[in-house]
Amino acid sequence: MISVTIIGYGNVGSHLVKAINGSAYAKISQIYSRSAVLISNGMDEIHCINNLSELTEADCYIIAVPDDYIASISEQLPFKDRLVVHTSGSVGIDVLDAKNRKGVFYPLQTFSKNKAVTFSEIPLCIEAAQTDDLQLLKKLGAAISEKVTEISSKERSKIHVAAVFVNNFVNHLYHVSEEIMGEHDLDFSLLKPLIQETASKIETLSAKDAQTGPAKRNDIQTIARHKEQLSNNTQKEIYSLLTKAIKETHTKPNERKL
Repeated sequence: MISVTIIGYGNVGSHLVKAINGSAYAKISQIYSRSAVLISNGMDEIHCINNLSELTEADCYIIAVPDDYIASISEQLPFKDRLVVHTSGSVGIDVLDAKNRKGVFYPLQTFSKNKAVTFSEIPLCIEAAQTDDLQLLKKLGAAISEKVTEISSKERSKIHVAAVFVNNFVNHLYHVSEEIMGEHDLDFSLLKPLIQETASKIETLSAKDAQTGPAKRNDIQTIARHKEQLSNNTQKEIYSLLTKAIKETHTKPNERKL
């Protein structure tokens, strides 16, 4: 049984607690949170602390805090030569303090605290400075996920950039669509089947092959009408930039202007 302490109980930390506490091969020893509470996951109660000096021994300490605080938290840990990992996609392994053994345990998913996820389907990207620690992270990962992959800090930073495009940027486009629909008293839920179909296409097609719409067709009149209907300059800039990118992607080299 692998004992794990979670440092941070935000979006990522709270989901890790649920996943690990529900595993047959790992358990939560402690949770560090700025607001100490007693948490129950339908099993044993887990004691939370709000002082790092109260941390007890565990096989692995997972720092699940915002990126800017990882280095500071790792420096404050009151012990040495234990396995300490963080959950960030964009921060390298070297940000962790050298007094402890280093690793990364990055779940490649978007988390909202009150939105349930199926953790077994989430890819886990792991990294460790020492071979024994990497093996422990593989076992811990396998206890909660079916997709555990060793990924270097350099590779993970590239993955995180790509993830921002498919998650954060796409989600913002949903928000823009909500604004446009709301301005005209239209129900955003009308677009949800389209959103679902667009996402499902990449199960069988490449994103490039799945592309449709006026930009791919170079439908100049439709593009112009769309721009006229947009209510603010930011929306128009987003529309123009994405239209330009799509047109460039789907224009044959010999058709492009020199």
